[in-house]
Order: sequence, then C-alpha cells, then structure tokens
Amino acid sequence: MKKVTAASAVLLTIAAGLVSSSAMASYGKGDIYTRIGVAKVDPKDDNGNFNAIGVSEVDVDAERGVAFTLGYRFMDQLGVELLAAAPFEHDIALDGAEVASTKHLPPTLTLQYYPMGGSDSPVQPYAGLGVNYTTFSDEAVAGGRLELDDSWGLAAQLGVDLLIDDHWALNAAAWYLDIDSDATATIGGNSYDTKVNIDPLVVMGGISYRF
Repeated sequence: MKKVTAASAVLLTIAAGLVSSSAMASYGKGDIYTRIGVAKVDPKDDNGNFNAIGVSEVDVDAERGVAFTLGYRFMDQLGVELLAAAPFEHDIALDGAEVASTKHLPPTLTLQYYPMGGSDSPVQPYAGLGVNYTTFSDEAVAGGRLELDDSWGLAAQLGVDLLIDDHWALNAAAWYLDIDSDATATIGGNSYDTKVNIDPLVVMGGISYRF
C-alpha cells in the first residue's frame, strides 16, 4: 500500500510539472495582436427606396472578403482594435433588378472588454463598442450615375479567442455597423436624392496571433 501511495505521489508530481510547464502566458495587458480571416458583410433587408425615380425598394446584397484587425491591450480587461479589409463590392437591386453596384471600405475602431483578461483561460470572450467610418467608391448604375456619401456610425462587436498556445488562437467575431449613406442618382441630366440604410452584420472567422 505504501508503494502504491508513493507511486501515486510521484505521478501526481510529474503531472503537476507537465501542467505547469505547458501553461500559457497570461492573456492581458501589453498584448499586441492581429486577427485575420474571411468576413461576410450582410446588409439588412430592405435598405430604403428611391421614390423620386419610381423605385420602391433598394436592396444591397451580401459579400465575402478578407478582413483583418490590429489590436492592443492597455489593461488586462480593456483594449482597442481596428478592423480593416480589402474593398467589398456589393450589387444593388432596384425593385428586384440588379442594376447598380458599389465598393466600400469599413474601417472600425472599438474599445473592447475582456471579462477573462489577465488569466490563462483558453477561452477568451470579448465585447466591443466603437465607431465605424465607411467610404464608398466605384459606384455605378445602368443608364446613369450613382454617388454614395461616406458614412459615420456606431459599431458593436462580440468575439472569442480559443487559445492554442502563447501566440496562436482560433477567432470568431461579429460586428453590427450603423451605415447610412445619402445617395444621389443622376439620370438623363437630372439628380435625385435618397437615403440608403445598409446597417450590415459582419461575421468573421479566422486566426489570431499575439506578438
């Protein structure tokens, strides 16, 4: 019995040593990180109307592309993150017919809260609140010209890192962006104005790296 007890004590000591040696560095203050993945920008349904030109429904379609973030944790539980991406191109349907398109860039800055920050927990959720700036380019509409004004709006974020080691993690995140743009369509020499409410949900899955 004494031999069994002694052997158990040795095994427990070895196991404790292995756990200690494999423990990850604390996830918190001072971390600089980047996240990269595939994002889907999914505008809300029914983005407005263009009654001035006889269009009762404007719809902006969803689009996928590569997105990335850069962040810094200035406290264990607080940090800032900037979302950036390659330009997303969206087709625009007027009363169900796809006759227009636009590209946009949606840089978004959020202040983030990490409830498990400062620990080595392998699951690190976070939430953020901030501001979005969206700039539009390459607008086009059949038979005329389309202009979309740049937009400022609020942004909200939820995400989680699933830590693999001291540097790498799997990441999933979602943002709600308040994007409202004043649109001007020029057809036959006449200009018509309306407001387009895009307000997309952006969902991204990818990897995270801590420097």
